[in-house]
Amino acid sequence: MRHRARVSTFGRKTGPRKALIRGLVVSLVEHGRIKTTLAKAKELRRHAERAVTLSKRGLDKERSMHMRRLLMSRYPNENTVAALMNDLAPHFETREGGYTRILKLGQRPGDRAEMAYIEFVDYKPAKMSSQPVESPKGKKATTEAVDAKAVVPQKDRRLVRLAALKKKRIRKAQQDARKVLRG
Repeated sequence: MRHRARVSTFGRKTGPRKALIRGLVVSLVEHGRIKTTLAKAKELRRHAERAVTLSKRGLDKERSMHMRRLLMSRYPNENTVAALMNDLAPHFETREGGYTRILKLGQRPGDRAEMAYIEFVDYKPAKMSSQPVESPKGKKATTEAVDAKAVVPQKDRRLVRLAALKKKRIRKAQQDARKVLRG
């Protein structure tokens, strides 16, 4: 029975589960927004909000070193702890709680797992700025006027192409599975 169970185990033992949560918190603090399964996002929310609350307590000069050490013991990544203490704590200083939000995305095609974005409430995705960019002809233009190939680096175009091929393979595998099931 799972009466009053507080932890989702994700089918893992304690060590791997702690490592999973630790990695998710580090990624969330580093990127501001991550895509994961809904169950992991709900569990991650608890840990991320506690980390921000601890870092806010560290704004008091007398307790700052203690809170930094406490965060380092939970998330042994100096960049993560520095971002929590220096960036997120002052930013959320006046907020009482609810530092993250979960946006449901629907089901993943492969295994139909519920997917979600978890992000800090003030997260704004990086947008392409309309700074002047040299066009291929040597004239200045804004990024809206320049064609996509001139703006998108070669590596990103390759990743987009690989993602499209992956989706095509998944669709093909799903069609084959339907054919087998039908007879």
